[in-house]
Amino acid sequence: MGVDYYKTLGVDRNAKEDDLKKAYRKLAMKWHPDKNPNNKKEAEAKFKQISEAYDVLSDPQKRAIYDQYGEEGLKGQVPPPGAASGFSTSGGGGPTMFKFNPRSPDDIFSEFFGFSSPFGDIGGSRGAGGSVRFPRSIFGEDIFASFTSGGGGGGEASTNVLRKGAPIERTLPCSLEDLYKGTTKKMKISRDVIDANGRPTTVEEILTIEIKPGWKKGTKITFPEKGNEQRNLIPSDLVFIIDEKAHSIFKRDGNDLVITHKVSLVEALTGYTAQLITLDGRSLTITINNIISPIYEEVVKGEGMPIPKEPSKKGNLRIKFNIKFPSKLTSEQKTGIKRLLTS
Repeated sequence: MGVDYYKTLGVDRNAKEDDLKKAYRKLAMKWHPDKNPNNKKEAEAKFKQISEAYDVLSDPQKRAIYDQYGEEGLKGQVPPPGAASGFSTSGGGGPTMFKFNPRSPDDIFSEFFGFSSPFGDIGGSRGAGGSVRFPRSIFGEDIFASFTSGGGGGGEASTNVLRKGAPIERTLPCSLEDLYKGTTKKMKISRDVIDANGRPTTVEEILTIEIKPGWKKGTKITFPEKGNEQRNLIPSDLVFIIDEKAHSIFKRDGNDLVITHKVSLVEALTGYTAQLITLDGRSLTITINNIISPIYEEVVKGEGMPIPKEPSKKGNLRIKFNIKFPSKLTSEQKTGIKRLLTS
């Protein structure tokens, strides 16, 4: 029977049109010469075999003759009994003959993937022997990558490389506690999609967003292609951008947490015990024996924000002080302070 076209495409003898398209699409993308620059001769031969097999099996007339007479009969002009259309009659009144006219592999590829002038008008060039050279990219995108991701119509690609919509960005406010401990947020969205009948319809989805400990304001969480679906347009990505709500006690400075305590002048000079509740609910007691000046900071190691890339580690807690000075002093107080501080 010569070449087994079914085996070449990897389909069975009952393969339908969609099966043939799927098989051709996969193999043509794998063996196209431009995809195999280091193995060009073998790729060209395989590409030609794949194209010829698809050409024959996708044509009902050619396939019927091939199934009955094989490759030799198809190409050797064996007269199929009872055939009429598509056959030529010899001038001498001889039998009706079928004439096999194989199509160019590049023409098949071009027709299958929807390019009428196989890239010739957007940077393509014809090499020796009239073969078409496919450019590696169109508008900066790898054409082969765009085809391998699938598409409608039994695997056929659109006439044009699909454009993707601009990202849709939304702010996601988070409390400092959320960013300290990490949390899970559920977001309900409504989006337009194209149903099986090609009609637009609105659906609602719940998106789960995992907030990791230590994430900062400006962190982006992307949900690919969760925008509205439109014809001939890849849906936009939906991007949530972390924002940090103001906290009543703590301020964040990078990976550090900053808190300000009010102290009296006496406490600033004689010692102070700071007590506070951490963002995860623990009680901390910090005793300060140093003299507290207006620019003094008490640094508590490892009690700041978790470090995102190393959540087991944390920044520092920095305690600043607002010293409350007395509004006035009596003569006795002034004398006493001078006596105590002058030595």
